[in-house]
Amino acid sequence: MKLSRFVTKNMVDKVLRFGSGRARICKKEEWNSPKKPLKFLSVLAGIFLLFVPMGCHYLDFTNVSPWTEEMIQREYTLTSVLLSAVYAYLPTDFLPIGGATRSSATDDAIHVSSLSSIYRFNDGSWSALNPIDDVWTNMYYGIRAANNFLRMSKGLTFEENRYSTRTDYAGQMKRFYYFPYETRFLRAFFYFELIKRYRNVPLVTKELTPEEAMSYPTTSFDDMVKFIVTECDSASLKLPVTFKTVVGSETGRATKGAAMALKARVLLYAASPLNNPSNNNQKWIEAAIAAKAIIDGGTYKLETNYAGVVNNYKTPVELIFETRQSATNTFETANFPVGYVGGNTGTCPTQNLVDSYEMAANGMGINEPGSGYDAANPYVGRDPRLAATVLYNTSIWKGLPIQVWTGGVNGAPVFNASLTGYYLKKYLIEAVRLDPNLGITTAEHTWVTFRFGEVLLNYAEAMNEAYGPTALGPGTLSMSATQAVNLIRARAKMPPFPAGMSQSAFRDKLRNERRVELAFEDHRFWDVRRWKIANTLTSIYGVDVVNNNNVYTYTRKLVEQRVWKPDNRMLWYPISQAEMYRNPKLVQNPGW
Repeated sequence: MKLSRFVTKNMVDKVLRFGSGRARICKKEEWNSPKKPLKFLSVLAGIFLLFVPMGCHYLDFTNVSPWTEEMIQREYTLTSVLLSAVYAYLPTDFLPIGGATRSSATDDAIHVSSLSSIYRFNDGSWSALNPIDDVWTNMYYGIRAANNFLRMSKGLTFEENRYSTRTDYAGQMKRFYYFPYETRFLRAFFYFELIKRYRNVPLVTKELTPEEAMSYPTTSFDDMVKFIVTECDSASLKLPVTFKTVVGSETGRATKGAAMALKARVLLYAASPLNNPSNNNQKWIEAAIAAKAIIDGGTYKLETNYAGVVNNYKTPVELIFETRQSATNTFETANFPVGYVGGNTGTCPTQNLVDSYEMAANGMGINEPGSGYDAANPYVGRDPRLAATVLYNTSIWKGLPIQVWTGGVNGAPVFNASLTGYYLKKYLIEAVRLDPNLGITTAEHTWVTFRFGEVLLNYAEAMNEAYGPTALGPGTLSMSATQAVNLIRARAKMPPFPAGMSQSAFRDKLRNERRVELAFEDHRFWDVRRWKIANTLTSIYGVDVVNNNNVYTYTRKLVEQRVWKPDNRMLWYPISQAEMYRNPKLVQNPGW
């Protein structure tokens, strides 16, 4: 069924814009049963017109749709599609802001077009009146859809299917058993998306009337964390380890591991300096325990090849939860290097990021004495993850070397040439063709929401903060921070962390490790905020390359000096002024 892959926000928008029968849903061969796409098409428009947000914060059944609540509760297929509509609100970092990735608002990248709204993060022009990445409304739509589903699906038995020879009633009921727990996980995830941006938000677990929606109080960050953790605990007790063993073998759905991974991430954020100013050690211990439960479960392991951690849902051993997109070339069109047919450039990795990749022979940073770094050959002997993430001068892409020097095929003065001397590689599918003469092609993309590599890094961070680099904890905490991170290092073919590191030195090196391992997976933006170091990362660098008869000279250059408000208001998002007017009980974040 692949719920999160086939029911997307674009489908919702198309149905709302064009009405019944006008939205392409999926290819017949992409659905488990040949009959399912036809039935899905026949009901999707009605379902979405009935339940997808129409500009209010409450559910109102109208005559717009032929599908009544009673009909939906009676028909298993309609109920399953209603759940799909909740999955449709899952976010990704595939160009979510002005055609840019959120990484372009970090020291990892810069977007090539200054017209992109992502620049408002970087020049300080965002505000409550001029918000950016304002997911408030969309996430509450998802929450409302989840609350609605939980109410409508409670106690359903689909009696009309019980004696039907055309349906697998027993199989349907086995799948239906998990629906409420999937929904509670999704609702918890949406709340995490809210609190990591806005801190204190209203906790709504029922459908609201318009009057209630306009006077609903906020819940504190800490209490929101407790709610999310409780929901994840409840869901993880009921959800299967994998849906491959459930009738229908549907994939792309929330599993036990997904709920556990959300809990581990939420607790890590709650323990971090931004949300734990007193450095309560118990919070770090709780985060470590949550991550270790996933490690001890034995369900997941690291991919052998680092390049296989993204865009890979068919043979995933590391993937815990993902959001799938049907075949497109949108991300490639936006990010293929200029100079290649159809390429427009987009996310340009920075010299800051490139400098964070250590030397492969000894694991030392490039600026450490004795590292062996050669400024004349800056990409030789580096952490292999660099070549898997960034296209740099002389990298081979589509059989041709990248030329970023002035006058090169991919360099200035070509329009939209990289601002930094680097192009994005990670998440791009090289096999996609954008040349109409060769036949334009598309490919499926898989956004990694949770993977095992992150869990190991979460555990290592929490253990170091709680006990230091090498000490063990009580109970299940039988792996040290060093042991956990060295599993990541071994996969990357990098030397282990040095012995005898202090807690502070380990912290710095681990943060760097997290940066390179999770690059462009939408972690850096949130990490530098929860660590409260974003204010130190405002100078963005690139490289100028000069080609003299194939002898290259590399000169570091300042590309952008970003704005960070001295009162640190930018650690949190402002609640949009429109929402503040709508609900007087909301409390604006400091400084905004």
